[in-house]
Amino acid sequence: MSIQRIVVVGGGAGGLELVTRLGRRLGRRGRAEIVLVDRSPTHIWKPLLHEVATGALDSGLDEIAYPSHARANSYRFQRGTLCGLDRQRQRLQLAAVLDDDGQEILPARELAYDRLILALGSVSNDFGTAGVAEHCHFIDCPEQAEAFRRDMLDTFLRFSASTQDPSPRLKVGIVGGGATGVELAAQLYDALLMLHSYGVTELERHQLEISLIEAADDVLPALPARVRQAVRDELQGLGVKVHTETRVTQIDADAIHTADGQCIATDLAVWAAGIKAPDILAELDLTLAKGQCLVVHDTLQNVDDPNIFALGDCASCPQEDGGTVPPRAQAAHQQALHLYRNLHAQLDGKPLKPFVYRDRGSLISLAHFEAIGTLMRGTSARRLFVEGHLAKFFYVSLYRLHQRAVHGNLKTGIIMLVDGLNRFIRPRLKLH
Repeated sequence: MSIQRIVVVGGGAGGLELVTRLGRRLGRRGRAEIVLVDRSPTHIWKPLLHEVATGALDSGLDEIAYPSHARANSYRFQRGTLCGLDRQRQRLQLAAVLDDDGQEILPARELAYDRLILALGSVSNDFGTAGVAEHCHFIDCPEQAEAFRRDMLDTFLRFSASTQDPSPRLKVGIVGGGATGVELAAQLYDALLMLHSYGVTELERHQLEISLIEAADDVLPALPARVRQAVRDELQGLGVKVHTETRVTQIDADAIHTADGQCIATDLAVWAAGIKAPDILAELDLTLAKGQCLVVHDTLQNVDDPNIFALGDCASCPQEDGGTVPPRAQAAHQQALHLYRNLHAQLDGKPLKPFVYRDRGSLISLAHFEAIGTLMRGTSARRLFVEGHLAKFFYVSLYRLHQRAVHGNLKTGIIMLVDGLNRFIRPRLKLH
C-alpha cells in the first residue's frame, strides 16, 4: 500500500513550520511523504525583511537552506513556482526555473499529491496606482529587500558626495503606515547613524527626510489607540513626517502625488500599502475572498476541494465572531501547528477540528530607538501595554519561537550564542 504524499507550496513562516513538524512526525516514520515546494532555495522570516532592506540583518547569515533543512527533518524539497493545478488528476504544475540570464535550470514539470496545502503568503497590493511598479521598491521577499538595500547605499553615497548642495537632504517616501512601513522608517534612521559612524556617508540625521503616507486616519490602524499614539509620537520625534488620511494617486520618478494635491518629493520610494494573495490563486478555479485569498472552512480545508488546505495570509478562514483570521505571522504559526495536528488525525481516521485564532498581542520594533506593543493577559480580553526593553525582549522572542519550531531547542540555543558573538565580531550593518 502506497503512503500518502502531502505537498506544501510555500516555505514561509507557516509553510516551513508545517513541513518541519510533518517531516519529523510522519516523514521520519514512513507514514507519509512530505514535500515542500518553493521558488527560492532559502527561507528567511518575513517580519525581518525591513531589517534586511536596511542591512541591519545579513540574510546570508540568517537564511535557512531548504535542501539541508529538508534532509535534517525528513521531508523533500522541490524548487519551483506554482503555475497551474489539475484537481481531477491531483497534479500541480511547476514552471521552469531560470537563472539570472534566463537560461533554464529545471524544466517545467508536474507533481502529484494526495493532500495539498497552499501557504503562499501575500504580496503588496498597489491597487492599480499609476507609477508604483515603475518607481517604487517593494519588500515582499529577500531579493526585493536586497535590491532596496543596494539602492539605499548608493543613494546615501551619492548624496554624501554631492558638491552642488553643501547641505543635501535625502528624501524617502514610504507609502503604507502598517508594521512594515513604520518599522522601515525607524530602521532607516538607525542605518544612517551606523553608516555615518563607519564613515560611509557624511549625511547626518537631520538631513534625512522620511515621509510616511497612510490612507487611514492613523498609522497601524488595526492596533489599539494607545499603541498607535505611542508609535506616532516616537516616529515624529525621530523626524518622520507622518501623513494620515492621505491617498496616493500617482508616483513619478522623483515625487509622490496625493488626492489632496500634495506633491511629496522623493529620492527613494517604497510601497508597503496593503496586501493581497499571489495572482496565481485567481487562476486555480477555486473560490476566492477579498484580496484574492482562498476561502476555507474553519478546519482550513478548502470549500471547493477536501484534499486542498490553505493557511496564512493566502487563506480566508472564518471565525466564530463572523470575522476572518487576520494576516499576521502569529496566525500563520498557530495555523501551522493546528493543521499539523489535523493532518495527523486525518491519517488516523479522526475528524478535523476547527481552528480558533488566539490573539497574543502586537509588538512594533522601531530599530534600537524603542519597541512598543500590547500583550494579551492569558485567556482574558484585557491587553497589557509594554514598551522599552521589555517590549524589545518579547519582540525578539517571537523570532526565537519561530527558530525553535524549525530548528529545535538545542540548535536554537546555539544560534542565539552565535548571534551574541556576532554583535562583537561583525559590524552592526551590512556594508557591501
